[in-house]
Amino acid sequence: MKNNSEKEGPQWSSRNDIRITKFGKILRLTRVDEIPQLLCVIKGQMSLIGPRPERPELEKDLIKKIPYYECRNSVRPGISGWAQVNYPYGASIEDSKVKQSYDLYYLKNVSFILDFMIFIKTIKLVLNGKGAKAQSF
Repeated sequence: MKNNSEKEGPQWSSRNDIRITKFGKILRLTRVDEIPQLLCVIKGQMSLIGPRPERPELEKDLIKKIPYYECRNSVRPGISGWAQVNYPYGASIEDSKVKQSYDLYYLKNVSFILDFMIFIKTIKLVLNGKGAKAQSF
């Protein structure tokens, strides 16, 4: 991101986000920006599969506005999850509400088979480049 890109507080990502540098766009599209999260998996702070964590600044607001939002924190956060493989990149509270429904489904049905399905769908998404950009305008 560009320096001082959030002077007025945290913002949702958007298509053609002016806060992102050209190099940052390349990192995002190639998913290289996810590598630090793999280190969190190795440290045991995250898992490969689970509800994807939101930025703490935005999560405070989401907890207030979306019923049961904090339930997703009952399991270790993941790099990929049911919401990520079934819904485009979230860029609003409304998107977060939809993703919350996927996260609650995951929490209710967590299993090795579901995790394996998410893993396979994640590989497909990464290889075809989908889901790396916000859908809102």
